[in-house]
Amino acid sequence: MIPSDNKTINNHTIVSDNNFKLIDARGPRFGAIITTFALTAVIAFQSLPLLIWQLGVFAIGAFISPNKTPYSFIYKKLIKPRLKGEVPTEDIRPPKFAQLIGFLFALGGAIALLLGHITTAVIIVGFALAAAFLNAAFNFCLGCEMYLLIVRLRAALRKRSNAEDSYNLPSL
Repeated sequence: MIPSDNKTINNHTIVSDNNFKLIDARGPRFGAIITTFALTAVIAFQSLPLLIWQLGVFAIGAFISPNKTPYSFIYKKLIKPRLKGEVPTEDIRPPKFAQLIGFLFALGGAIALLLGHITTAVIIVGFALAAAFLNAAFNFCLGCEMYLLIVRLRAALRKRSNAEDSYNLPSL
């Protein structure tokens, strides 16, 4: 067993080990709720400043940590202290990957808006909005699921003994 470094924050225990960091699984969902409202406003008003704000939030989540975003700060200060019970945790890597995907969609939408391609921007941002809504409403993180599928595919590809084994990949 790998030695662990357990942390207690606000009477909540966060368990982590040396291989990866665990985060409060409720934080990204709270962020998805705010993101859903922000992206809805971006589409409704074709607001480039708001999209750039959301692009910055995604950038912090993707390149620094989902725990360092402004939405995470709001969650930690206003919501988390009111929650009771055990803290559900998750590996930080899938939400970080999901933030990267959100960043790419927001970047594409921002570029489209800058170029005056409103319809293209609405479609691109609409995809990000759909993913944020799935997480906010149903606790289904599409980017996280993509991350897990990619990890499984890479593991299956590493196990093959020769190039012909690619045709006989196990069920993912």
